[in-house]
Amino acid sequence: MFRNIGIIAHIDAGKTTTTERILFYAGAIHKMGDIDDGNTTMDHMAQEQERGITITAAAITCFWREHRINIIDTPGHVDFTIEVERSLKVLDGTVIVLCACSGVQPQTETVYRQADKYNVPRIAFINKIDRLGADFDRVIGEMRDRFGANAAGIVYNDGAEDNLKGLVDVINDQYIRYIDAEGSDFERLPIPEELKEKTANYRHILIERLAEVDDEMADMYLNGKDPSKEQLMKAIRRCVIACKFVPVLTGASKRNRGVQMLLDAVVDYLPSPLDIPPKRGYNPDNKEEVIVRKADDNESPMGLVFKIASDPYVGKIFFTRIYSGRFLPGQQYLNSSNGKNEKVAKMVVMHANKQEIITSASTGEIVAFVGLKESKSGDTLCAEDKPVVMEGLKAPEAVVSLAIEPKTKADQDKMGMVLRKFLDEDPSLRVKFDPETSQTIISGMGELHLEIIVDRMKRENNLDANVGRPEVAYKEAITKKVTGIPGEYVSQSGGRGKFGKVVIDVEPGEPGTGYVFVDKIKGGAIPREFIKPCKEGIEIGAQNGILAGYPVTDFIATLVDGKYHDVDSDEMSFQLAAKRAIKEAFRKAGSVFMEPIMKLEIEVSDDHWGNVTGDLMKRRAQIKETGNRGKLKTALIDVPLAEMFGYANALRSLTQGRASFSMEPSFYAQVPNSIAEKIIGSRQDFVAKVS
Repeated sequence: MFRNIGIIAHIDAGKTTTTERILFYAGAIHKMGDIDDGNTTMDHMAQEQERGITITAAAITCFWREHRINIIDTPGHVDFTIEVERSLKVLDGTVIVLCACSGVQPQTETVYRQADKYNVPRIAFINKIDRLGADFDRVIGEMRDRFGANAAGIVYNDGAEDNLKGLVDVINDQYIRYIDAEGSDFERLPIPEELKEKTANYRHILIERLAEVDDEMADMYLNGKDPSKEQLMKAIRRCVIACKFVPVLTGASKRNRGVQMLLDAVVDYLPSPLDIPPKRGYNPDNKEEVIVRKADDNESPMGLVFKIASDPYVGKIFFTRIYSGRFLPGQQYLNSSNGKNEKVAKMVVMHANKQEIITSASTGEIVAFVGLKESKSGDTLCAEDKPVVMEGLKAPEAVVSLAIEPKTKADQDKMGMVLRKFLDEDPSLRVKFDPETSQTIISGMGELHLEIIVDRMKRENNLDANVGRPEVAYKEAITKKVTGIPGEYVSQSGGRGKFGKVVIDVEPGEPGTGYVFVDKIKGGAIPREFIKPCKEGIEIGAQNGILAGYPVTDFIATLVDGKYHDVDSDEMSFQLAAKRAIKEAFRKAGSVFMEPIMKLEIEVSDDHWGNVTGDLMKRRAQIKETGNRGKLKTALIDVPLAEMFGYANALRSLTQGRASFSMEPSFYAQVPNSIAEKIIGSRQDFVAKVS
């Protein structure tokens, strides 16, 4: 049986260390690596080893209790959130790792919400229970408060910090005492007398939590019946698969404690591919027709390409989750997302950066295909005679940009090829050419994201580039509704001419909705074949706003009228007419600047609190919530990204290095007028300087 699981968490919660221990105890590796030494199995990129963080999701396979477990270790840094997003889309279950000291952190919330989005069942592992300030019950309480999670402990700790003595298995009613430092040798003993009452209390809370969401347990609970171990385990599994309950375990991965119980929980409670509801797609020829594919080798083959990576020896490899049927090397399949046929030259199972060639891929497997030419992340592969398209991936909005240019003209074409490769691998990366400045602009999820891209250009492709300072990815938005805005494109220069006229209404949309197009053409004022070019023309026009050329977002454009010519009208004419109309609409609709606001969480000692908050006020920050975590003060803060470049150094200086922070994109908000004027002025000065 399979288990396809991910390891997700906030940065530095111990995901990779936990994964390394899982692989060791499962026999997949024979020596445990260490993040600090840069020799872990999963973090194989040079940048990961140097920085001690996970940058790209890595896949590996191991076996536990005769179950094959496919594991994806994901990054915890918000700049690489796309890796978490696309991994969760194809996984059947996940382990969310939390720090026993820091508890629920901002990125923990983000990955938990991503798991909610894709209905991924999960179990929780509270790591670092041996650290100063560790508190198992407090972290479970934070899970309930911050996630709304129905969570309860099934393994708790006896002692904490330096006094960690052992672990208590609530389900099996056993005390786990480790014998060796490596964690391989341990005893299962009866519960000590002094812990029996505490264990009974945890068991009562567990049954109570299950009774809230499971009819069988509710019936037993209300009738005063005590469930057996088997009944309890079956109830936990039912509720986990239904995403109604999160069992919580604890341990200390760095000290090799608690990981075997975590592996048991993965096998016992997380679903196999057969436990997941059948996947739905639609007919590419008739997008309203829903097609259901069961997890069965006898079904027609269907798989989703969710990640592309480059291998120095075989070129591109396409990570694919098989949802139904069997795939064979040497066979041709349809990429139903783009209508192209693809031949699979080779199939491999990935073990981090190593490959194992396989002769077939069946339902439930996560494999990598070699030899595809036209496929992208989010594309569906299926049989040519039974086409089906699954929902693809939606990349998050970029928030930071920087200008790059090759140091020599000879490298211009090479840079284009390298960036195209990175775009294939990373859907959250954006690249565009700015005609006003004749520069290439790359945009991404944060400073670190773009820094890694530039570093990879140099290391992997021997390409040096001149790099500008990071800039905020501002947007523009309109403030009022305007109606009856005309746009036309008419050209006559001998022979066949060009003719297209449109009339549009434009109004502000809800925050985060982007561009919404509404077709209200009646009576054939514009033929149906020209509606799509009108939509595309508006979209093209919105890429450069009227204030300073930033993209316009969160607006609704309604096509209400137009005119055409039987001979002179074509798609290009209507695209250009719509583009002119939207530009005029933006001029009349009162455009404003929008800037990304970050959700910042800081931990700082009492004696530095005043300095830190004073500095944040200068950065236009708004403190939303304050609290305490042990001896540290904490705060949740909204702050503009534009004010946060270089904040790590500033915070280190203010607190003598005794504070920590994490930050992630939250929402867009209007820029104050005084700041907006400076942005327009600096943009105009820069364009004039390079012209």
